[in-house]
Order: sequence, then structure tokens, then C-alpha cells
Amino acid sequence: MIRLDDVTLSYKGRSGEVTALRNTSIDVKRGEFAAVVGPSGCGKSTLMKLVTGLIRPTSGTVSVEGQIVTGPVKVAGMAFQNANMLPWRTVLDNVMLPLEIVQPHRSRFRAEKAAYRTRALDLLGVVGLRDFADRFPWEMSGGMQQRASLCRSLIHEPALLMLDEPFAALDAFTREELWAVLRDLWQRLGFTVVLVTHDLREAAFLADTIHVMSARPGRIVESRSVDFPRPRPLEVCYEPAFTDLVHQLRGKIAEVRQA
Repeated sequence: MIRLDDVTLSYKGRSGEVTALRNTSIDVKRGEFAAVVGPSGCGKSTLMKLVTGLIRPTSGTVSVEGQIVTGPVKVAGMAFQNANMLPWRTVLDNVMLPLEIVQPHRSRFRAEKAAYRTRALDLLGVVGLRDFADRFPWEMSGGMQQRASLCRSLIHEPALLMLDEPFAALDAFTREELWAVLRDLWQRLGFTVVLVTHDLREAAFLADTIHVMSARPGRIVESRSVDFPRPRPLEVCYEPAFTDLVHQLRGKIAEVRQA
């Protein structure tokens, strides 16, 4: 689904040239849930922008679904740390926004609005927000807004979901609750996921594969398969094997920070 082949990205900073990524390679299979972790400033978010075509590499190639990425990737949905809901639109209208923008939905949105509305309501129902469809974002908690943001990123049925620290601003209980929501959505819909996160427990609970990045200039220094059987209950987070994996990842990141 995704391949970065020996990618380097450099740009001009205030004090000269900055290399964000150097000789970075990564493969993500179709339907896989991949997580990317590493020290702050290592280029995790830069990697996400490369995959979605928001920026282009200085050298190397980025491909999605076998095609070299030369511009914004239409098959991708995105969600970020801040839900970024439009305050003047209801939750339902926020969720339906991509359908008004992304082809082929854009050209048939008016004619098929009722069907799209049903799709959006069904998706909101999956995350427990169907009864809040007519509310405005400012009438809901941060966790509820983030649920709606996930629905918005999936409403146009993208083959690829890119998540940049989507739960970082939430309290621990709400964060774990949304892990389960994302787990269930992924297992139900079968899309490919790349999750950028600082939370090693989050990565270990959700991912099939965890890619560890070095300090800047970033590159993949280790890829770990996560073998806990699915579907994973939250209780797995308290098992010794899970704790061992998190400690090993933490040790690796401490190592690359000092390198």
C-alpha cells in the first residue's frame, strides 16, 4: 500500500539547510495497521506529509498503491491531534464535509445527499454519536469531537487513514476508550492505517507493526511486529508481554536520542 524507498527530505531553515529525513525506507501492506514512534523532532509528521503528497522528497521515491506520489493523495483520510471541527456546522455537516470536496462524491453530492446523510448517521452510530448529529462542536466534549473527526476522515471510505497524534490532547480514560473505537472501525472497514504517536502503549495496543525512528535526521532504525492476538481487549495492556514490549520500545528510543 505504501512504500518509501531511500527518501531524504531537506529544506532551507533560518540557519542553513535542515535535513528532516535521511535515507528513510518503509513498507506498509494493504490493510495493515502501522505505527511510527520516535523522539520529538525526528520527522514523524514529515513522513506523514510525504505519504499524503503534501510535500515532495528531495531524493528517493514515495509510492501509494503502486503509484509514485507527485501530489495530494486522494485515497487518504487524515485526522490530527486537534479535531478542527467547523464551529458553525453541526456534527453531521462536519462529518459530511469531505463528501462536498472529494471526487467523485463532490459531483454527485446534491443528487445523493440523502444517501450520504444516511451513511454519515450510520458511521456516527458506530462511534456512539448518532444522537448528537444535530449538535454543534462546542456543545460536545473533546473526546466526542475526536470521535466525530474520525468519522469525518472515514466518511468518503478512504483506502488509507493517516493519524497524527489523534488522541494526545485527551485524558487517559478517554484516550483508551477511543483506542477501542479506532480498533473496531479498522476491523470493520479494513482500511490501511499509519498512526504517528508518542504514546508507546497506544502503538503497542493498536498496531500490527511499530516502526521506530532515529533522532533527526530521521530514518527507520527498527520495525517490530506486534503479535498479540486480535481482537485485542484493553486488558492486554496490563499483561507482562505487553509491558515488556513497551519497555523495549522506550529503551530503543532512549538509545537513538543519545546517538
